[in-house]
Amino acid sequence: MNSLVPFVWAAGVVHLGIAAANFILPAKLRYRENLSKVSPMIRQIFIVHSAYIVGVLVGFGVLCFFFAHDLARSSRLGKFLGGFISLFWLSRSVIQFFYYDSELKRQHRLADVAFTLAVLFLGGVFAVAALGAVK
Repeated sequence: MNSLVPFVWAAGVVHLGIAAANFILPAKLRYRENLSKVSPMIRQIFIVHSAYIVGVLVGFGVLCFFFAHDLARSSRLGKFLGGFISLFWLSRSVIQFFYYDSELKRQHRLADVAFTLAVLFLGGVFAVAALGAVK
């Protein structure tokens, strides 16, 4: 077995954990209250995008569980998907570090640190998969 496979499985667990967190996030960040201040179209777009993101995260998790060997080996498709998922998460880490409100991150420090570590782990695992660095 490729030594990267257990890390890909762990990445699947992390993806599903982040997807699950999106069900508690609306209450924690008071989505209803905050979205009541924007136009109905903006509110609807936000809700649809949030649902689609959860769907993508679940899809990534399923890929990790059922196609771990494909993602971990050096096939062209495995490298492409690994590269895409790595870019997805590493770009998200840049947003986490530099875009999100510092005060909100301070108020929710544990969640901020946990999420930052999660996205860096995911970006790293899939970068390794994309580069075919582990056999």
